[in-house]
Amino acid sequence: MLKFQTRMMMVTFVATDVLVTALAWILAYLLRFHVEALHVLIPVTKGIPEVSRYLLLLPVMAVVWPTVLYFHGLYQIKRGRSRIDEFFAILFSVLIASAFTLGLTLYVRVYYRFQPEVAPRWEYSQAVFALFIALDVLLLNAGRWAIRAHLERQWAAGFNVTRVLVAGTGDLGRDVAEALVAHRELGFRVAGFLADTPDASGHAGIPVVGTLDRAREALEEQRADQLYVALPLEEHARIVPLVQGLSNECVDIKVVPDVVQYATIKATLEDLDGIPIINLNEVPLQGWNSMVKRTMDVGASAVLLLALIVIPVIPAIALLIKLFGGEGPVFHRQERMTLDGKTFQIFKFRTMVDGAEKDTGPVFATSDDPRRTSIGAWLRRFNLDELPQLINVLLGDMSVVGPRPERPPFVAQFRERIPEYMRRHRVKSGITGWAQVNGWRGNTSIEKRIEHDLYYIENWSLLLDLKILVLTLFRGFGQKHAY
Repeated sequence: MLKFQTRMMMVTFVATDVLVTALAWILAYLLRFHVEALHVLIPVTKGIPEVSRYLLLLPVMAVVWPTVLYFHGLYQIKRGRSRIDEFFAILFSVLIASAFTLGLTLYVRVYYRFQPEVAPRWEYSQAVFALFIALDVLLLNAGRWAIRAHLERQWAAGFNVTRVLVAGTGDLGRDVAEALVAHRELGFRVAGFLADTPDASGHAGIPVVGTLDRAREALEEQRADQLYVALPLEEHARIVPLVQGLSNECVDIKVVPDVVQYATIKATLEDLDGIPIINLNEVPLQGWNSMVKRTMDVGASAVLLLALIVIPVIPAIALLIKLFGGEGPVFHRQERMTLDGKTFQIFKFRTMVDGAEKDTGPVFATSDDPRRTSIGAWLRRFNLDELPQLINVLLGDMSVVGPRPERPPFVAQFRERIPEYMRRHRVKSGITGWAQVNGWRGNTSIEKRIEHDLYYIENWSLLLDLKILVLTLFRGFGQKHAY
């Protein structure tokens, strides 16, 4: 039932998003070419194109828009997402989808440039695209607001409401009740708790309406449709008699396993020939998500690397190292750890004297480190020594965004004294990351750095990657701990 409700909600949002996007595209065409007032501001110089040309793009949009919105988490059930967060997620999604669609039309025009009967059909007004983006962002947000408002009116009138009882008043039961209340869009109404202890009390305004021993009576009195069994691990022996006692009742019974508390990242349910398997450390960056991120990494690193060579930033830095960096190579290679604990050779511009760790072994750099060269201190200050890591991204050792890779000797130290430290190696390391843009880099708290790395792993999305890249431009250079 829960899966069905979630899917129905997702289908409703997808259908609404496609319809309002098509409406925004048609309105943008009409405003641009059929509203005389706008012609004064933006004259029509090439005549008014046929509307059929613009309708040609609607099937493309019907595929691109839901795909981009999906990868920005706009079809996921998330607790705590504000309307502001949703607005900006929609804004970024529309910008990305529009850029992709516009790029596709340009590609088609170039591909058919020698066929004058085909190429002009794919020529679209930039003013229409600008109007469309503004209208689409507003209509997508309005569409979601209208759906939620309609559902809330239905629930207030008593339609399509699923009445729920939660068996268990401990931490797990309270978490389940809070999650159900938070997702009112699914139509849940938590009627009460079934107490598992004599001194049990309600929570968040939800009363205790019965006990486990009198579950049948409580279900009938509250006219409940579903029962969520959320008992602590030490009480799991009571689940079997509870479920057996309700076997003849017309109520959906769902069991929430307390082992989820031991999940290291996210718990998911898998199927092995009909046997349910609980995966306690599922990460979002797998399968299709991993492929999308890798595609972005290859494209972004290739473009950036080529641009930095042509401008030419990388040749200029190499020349400065040769002139002011003393004896030694321009590039420095160092062993680091990445996905699944595998090691690789990271590329950096050399910022210290050649053989800086010959006598000391691996040690952290300090603010007044005498091993730094004159140009090296400046490169470290502005993170410019990290630019050659774009090569590591192309080779597949790193990602553009991810937890910063650490050296194996330091990993051996940290994993012994910092709980869950190795969880950060469930994804590829990155050039920049959530910890770095929040100031946790260099000689700062390792615990805080891990906390931010794990937040990134658990909450990964394309939008979060984009946010980190934007923040890197404003916060990633010239930090006080960058030495």
